[in-house]
Amino acid sequence: MKKSAFPATPVPRQHRPNVLPLRGEIDLHVSPAVTQSLNAMTEKKPERIVIDLSRATYIDSSGLAALILAMQKVEAYGGRFFLTGLHETMRSIFESSRLDQIFQIFPDVDAALAAS
Repeated sequence: MKKSAFPATPVPRQHRPNVLPLRGEIDLHVSPAVTQSLNAMTEKKPERIVIDLSRATYIDSSGLAALILAMQKVEAYGGRFFLTGLHETMRSIFESSRLDQIFQIFPDVDAALAAS
């Protein structure tokens, strides 16, 4: 039986307002909520958006599409879009699809927030 995944909603925090932590499996059932959260974030046009995948275990094509579309929106207005915390399974998904060459990937949220 599959574990259900619940994306964390973007809760503005004083020190990390533009960080979206995701957990579990980001698949066809979860990606609409991820897209909705990302759309809400990109509407504000922040300088950078960081997606924390350190607690995500899997992502399918619908989840990847949500991230690609959000990255395109952010880059269109001149912002920066970062992924962080990819574990081995997640990293292999990004590498096999060659998306590791498209996304800016950092080891953790702090490294992404410190990037210039």
